[in-house]
Amino acid sequence: MRSVTQSAFGDPSVLEIAEVERPVPGYGEVLVKVGAAGVNPVDVAVRAGHYPLLGEPPFTLGWDLAGTVEATGPGISAFAPGDEVLGMPAFPAEAKVHADYVLVSPNEIVHRPAGLTVEEAGALPLAGLTAWQALVGIARLEEGRSVLVHRAAGGVGHLAVQIAKARGAHVIGTARAANHAFLRDLGADRLIDYTAADFVAEAGPVDVVFDLVGGEYGERSAAALRPGGLLVGALGGPMGGITPERAAELGIRLEVVSVRPSVADLGRLVELAESGRLKVHVDQVLPLAEAAKAHELVAGGHTKGKIVLVP
Repeated sequence: MRSVTQSAFGDPSVLEIAEVERPVPGYGEVLVKVGAAGVNPVDVAVRAGHYPLLGEPPFTLGWDLAGTVEATGPGISAFAPGDEVLGMPAFPAEAKVHADYVLVSPNEIVHRPAGLTVEEAGALPLAGLTAWQALVGIARLEEGRSVLVHRAAGGVGHLAVQIAKARGAHVIGTARAANHAFLRDLGADRLIDYTAADFVAEAGPVDVVFDLVGGEYGERSAAALRPGGLLVGALGGPMGGITPERAAELGIRLEVVSVRPSVADLGRLVELAESGRLKVHVDQVLPLAEAAKAHELVAGGHTKGKIVLVP
């Protein structure tokens, strides 16, 4: 089978297609034939050596999975060959999803509903779980609260907008003007063109900021919060100098979401998708052999929704 591998850190040119042995499921394992696999900013960061999640190469990236169960090992009763599934296996360990086949745990996948295409399903898990675990697990968003989502048209952002809206929150997003119509269709209440306006002044005091940009946005996002408000980041580490000590000085809370596999959370996302309240936008679908191009697009930071690889 084919697998996208790299033997060194570097730009997208380090990604290569290799022929490797197809794995055989052991006890408690499921072999999935990959139908679609999302590419995320974490893939780009790990590939370049900016985020040493997997240690030194060689390794195979990819955590977003949608596909068909090919075979099961002993001890598996919840899944059978032919089942359509999706999930985010192994994160933050190596999952090797950017390949033709992948071994997964049955505790990390759910059945794919008919209402989600394989490409949409392959784009949902990591971004959807990041948004859900930030806004529901950490922020406990509920009706009547306000949230500002940065990079609202991106992979995590466009799902965060919809999750927040489904929770009854007032949703404000920052995005280029070209993406405003797209975000209004997803339910955003207010939109701010970050290239032309100061989001601190425009947003007004909000209960929660979900910062998907980081850097100097950290201090500015803190200024957009009401006293006692919550700043949630998804980038890990101090965000633009906003430390817990600085957050305490400003009278706000600071949290960083560290996404983890969760069948329960993934099930809630699938329920939202089935009910029509969560739409997964796939910007481009590329063949596995064009993984390097996918990385270039994601690294550019201006994709709308997700980039997905298919066999």
